[in-house]
Amino acid sequence: MARRPLIAGNWKMHTSLDEARALAVAVVAASNDLDDRDVMIAPPSTALSEVAGVVADSNVILSSQNVHWAVKGAFTGEISPLMLKDIGCKMAIIGHSERRHVFFETDELINKRIQGAIENEITPVFCIGETLSQREEGKMIDVLEGQVWSGLENVSLHNASQLVVAYEPVWAIGTGKTATENQAQEVHAYLRDLLGNIFEKNIAAQMRILYGGSVKPENIDILMQQDDIDGVLVGGAALEADSFERIIRFHK
Repeated sequence: MARRPLIAGNWKMHTSLDEARALAVAVVAASNDLDDRDVMIAPPSTALSEVAGVVADSNVILSSQNVHWAVKGAFTGEISPLMLKDIGCKMAIIGHSERRHVFFETDELINKRIQGAIENEITPVFCIGETLSQREEGKMIDVLEGQVWSGLENVSLHNASQLVVAYEPVWAIGTGKTATENQAQEVHAYLRDLLGNIFEKNIAAQMRILYGGSVKPENIDILMQQDDIDGVLVGGAALEADSFERIIRFHK
């Protein structure tokens, strides 16, 4: 089944306002003549409003790097889904490995964020992935299955566009190591089957599953040629306009 590719850039804790504006302008210019794929960027929260003005009326989707589940309340340091919608965000990255391993966010907390986002019409980009030790110990499937089932507990979807899944092997993020195209495809096919057990099969068949982990211009084409890889979640390479443009303009 043909699924519309999604190329997503996670800027993490980078860019001043001027840098964010300039990078967003470059991304818009690189993608505005493409009508067969989606492009998303997730600036730091301080730059969201600035970037929102740049991407308005373009092909570029604005995303946050996280989101709280409540619409308002005494949650110092958090941003609600309604605040994000007010800025113009359509998506939110949830469960990124850095949130899990650096800030110790649990599957239960991630599940609450996912539910809150969907309830408020923000599409979660739900990140999952195993560490190198978990992979070497043969625990990869158990880890991924646990993250998916826990993260999506009590989540109901009306259609596939309400959720994006991003598989990011932790051992490949920012290390220069990348899962081979065959390794990535194998995991993506497994995840699609797993999602079919959680939701309706036709929803899982249409759901976009992204690969993340040292994605760069040199490997984007071969990754995007795999049947179950529907796009990529890019970190460092998304901070350089030229490299991200090449990734956006991948060839299948």
